[in-house]
Amino acid sequence: MDGSRFELKWGLNEDIDADMRKQAEKHEAESIPVKVKRLHPDAKMPAYAHDGDAGFDLVAIEDTVIEPGETALIKTGLAFEIPEGFEMQVRPRSGVSLKTNLRVSNAPGTVDSNYRGEVGVIVDNIADKPPEKPFVSLVGGIDGKVSLDDGGNLYDEGTYIIRKGDKIAQAVLNRVPQAEFIEVDKLGATDRGEGGFGSSGYTTKGAE
Repeated sequence: MDGSRFELKWGLNEDIDADMRKQAEKHEAESIPVKVKRLHPDAKMPAYAHDGDAGFDLVAIEDTVIEPGETALIKTGLAFEIPEGFEMQVRPRSGVSLKTNLRVSNAPGTVDSNYRGEVGVIVDNIADKPPEKPFVSLVGGIDGKVSLDDGGNLYDEGTYIIRKGDKIAQAVLNRVPQAEFIEVDKLGATDRGEGGFGSSGYTTKGAE
């Protein structure tokens, strides 16, 4: 092996690592103060599960049953004062979407900086309503596991229960620039032009 080449390559790697560290320090995550008001004694303050997480958890404050085809508003018991120039986006949790038929309906939902009411999460149960099947006392949880309903109630098969304390969604703080709209007679030209709705094709070139 050519020692001079090895030393040169090693030196380049060290330079790249040092540059990456500088960039990371420059773009260190900023901390934005957000005021939060509990509207319910059982409301859980939002928290990030791990360092580096983009989203913080939103937690249900009460049990809610959602049968197939139904939509429910899940209460968090929290109100936020989002700083001006930001929005709070409510997004699904990947584990819930993967393991159940529960979907955050209007994802991502937007909480505006001027809204002071309770933040709720709109959840759909997209399971098909079973035709002419007997009711069951089993319900699914957000972890995808099925259990016996605590009250012995009977529901359609495919029913889920969101329980008090369940992490039902996550939220992300996001900067929102305000647009200044300018009416014009002509827009700037591009290669794409007015092409849309599949104009770029449906598969990569050379794919069989």
